[in-house]
Amino acid sequence: MYIQKKFDTIQELSNSGKLTGILLLIATIVSLFLANFFDGYTDFFHNKINLGVLNLSIEHWINDGLMAIFFFMVGLEIKREILVGELSDFKKSSLSVIAAIGGVIAPAIIFVLINLNSSYVSGWAIPTATDIAFSLGVLSIIASENTKSLRIFLTALAIIDDLIAVLIIAIFFSNNLQFLYLLVAFALVAIFYFLNKKKYWHPIIYILEGLILWYFVFLSGIHSTIAGVMLALTIPVELTDDFEHYMQKWVNYIILPLFALTNTAIVINSQSLSGITSTLSIGISLGLILGKPIGIISAVFLATKLKISKIPENTTIRDFIGIACLAGIGFTMSIFISKLSFTDKFLIDTSIIAVILGSIISAILGIFILKRANKRKLIQ
Repeated sequence: MYIQKKFDTIQELSNSGKLTGILLLIATIVSLFLANFFDGYTDFFHNKINLGVLNLSIEHWINDGLMAIFFFMVGLEIKREILVGELSDFKKSSLSVIAAIGGVIAPAIIFVLINLNSSYVSGWAIPTATDIAFSLGVLSIIASENTKSLRIFLTALAIIDDLIAVLIIAIFFSNNLQFLYLLVAFALVAIFYFLNKKKYWHPIIYILEGLILWYFVFLSGIHSTIAGVMLALTIPVELTDDFEHYMQKWVNYIILPLFALTNTAIVINSQSLSGITSTLSIGISLGLILGKPIGIISAVFLATKLKISKIPENTTIRDFIGIACLAGIGFTMSIFISKLSFTDKFLIDTSIIAVILGSIISAILGIFILKRANKRKLIQ
């Protein structure tokens, strides 16, 4: 009976979306603890694993390999929402699309203005991201009937945000493009799309397709995780739900916690803490804490004033401010972009600490504002 009760609790957390956020938080705390109290923990991820054609570190296999599966799921979500979901109707989706664009532009501007005359400016994309799993997990903590339309808005906003992040990674973080390999990768996408049209559907086929595509994208100079999005585009829309349902547990409960364990292994000492007051750290933190809400609320205000969009019924501007704060939880994607923006370990660690701090403050602000908004609605 006790075991069944515990299992039901875990199932409830999983269904609500809270479990992913909890696991990411636990993985981050564990990673920070191990990095600071066990010598060799951070070095462990630099050990090489040779898988025939490639000899990469454990960190690279996780960030470039396993995270391609995460991006595959992101690609499936984007495709499904654009074709048959909340983003399929412009009138319904326009508010989320415009808000997401505002939520990317404002943090980037704040970061660049703070770091205009420094070498940190290459980190401009770090505060532009929203962690869909974490932000929705936090929203579920204060979920009510009134938050249903807000959850849809935040989900659509985060998906568009992910699409923009994918484009940023593909355009700005591609090095020494090898056009022959890139051409092969695009040819493979066309072949896979044709095979799927002919209904050659089998898990083994998709795994082989993914591995082959990932290898050629890796060689092409485009960041290899983009292979996940490219493969998702070839999946028939009628299969996206099945794939997402199957992949969700692997991504949320294994891949993302592994990513957090690997990428938040920061030794906290006077040197690492000295970066907190740098313009790099301030730019990232303010980009997430202030830039996201300012960009999203300004975009929502503009869209409604120009009558391009309208806010859902039973929602207020206070609700949108709370949601906009939750969108400042950058975490996974912001940490990922931090690793791409810099090669210097000190700058990477400084960026990650700033992302964690900015995300925590954004979450607290979002919860506080939304709880206050819910109380006002109950009183009225």
